[in-house]
Amino acid sequence: MEFRRLIRGRVDEPQLERIGREIGDRYGRESVHVSVLEVDNWLSTPCVVDEEWFVKVISPQNALVHAFFTGARNLGVFSRGEEGFFERFEDPLEMSRHELEATRRVREIGLNAPEPIEAFGVGEFGVLMLEYLPEFRTLDRLPPAEIETLAPELFSALALMHDHSLAHGDLRGENVLVHGGELYFIDATNVRNEGLSTARAYDVACALATLEPALGTKHTVEIAAEVYDTTTLLAARDFLDLVRLRPDHEFEAAGLKGEIERRAG
Repeated sequence: MEFRRLIRGRVDEPQLERIGREIGDRYGRESVHVSVLEVDNWLSTPCVVDEEWFVKVISPQNALVHAFFTGARNLGVFSRGEEGFFERFEDPLEMSRHELEATRRVREIGLNAPEPIEAFGVGEFGVLMLEYLPEFRTLDRLPPAEIETLAPELFSALALMHDHSLAHGDLRGENVLVHGGELYFIDATNVRNEGLSTARAYDVACALATLEPALGTKHTVEIAAEVYDTTTLLAARDFLDLVRLRPDHEFEAAGLKGEIERRAG
């Protein structure tokens, strides 16, 4: 976690006040209250504004870190002879606009996501505004029994994304919100058709990595196999070592690979 805090970067108070003034001007409010959410996130500073909007402030450092990790992940994909699908963005504003459009697509195909409001720039920062879901929890903060109940829905939602040429690309417990007993997805991305099969395998690998600490290797693979065929699970197996290199996933990669291989026979 210390590594993530180092590379995440912070938006200082004067900059947040400037962004708050811009939001107030856009929505006819003399002032707004901006609260920074204390979560580990290296690609933005998440905030809540007036208990009404969820706002992600993307800094140039966030964009630089995103470009670095995008290059590293695509290199890992290329090393396996697969088509890379992670997109790089020119600047924080482009990042925020891309996520706004991907969030719209997620909702269009019938999945839950916070309502997209708008994306705009304030100086060097990109600002993404979404609906704020009060009293949400993130998937990684749930007790194992609740995670087990929601796990089939998680894999089914991923399958629906993939059927519509969408992928998540950054699936982890912090990016899956639980509100009213239902899953809501943030940080999804659009994918080129030629990279879709690779994106599918990577997403499934990330889902396995997200669920395994709570459910164990055997049960996690059993739930995934209810939605995905053996070919897809074997493709996901090949990405587990790449996912394990990320500082936000701690799981039993060898155990998951073994369970997938046993199921494949």
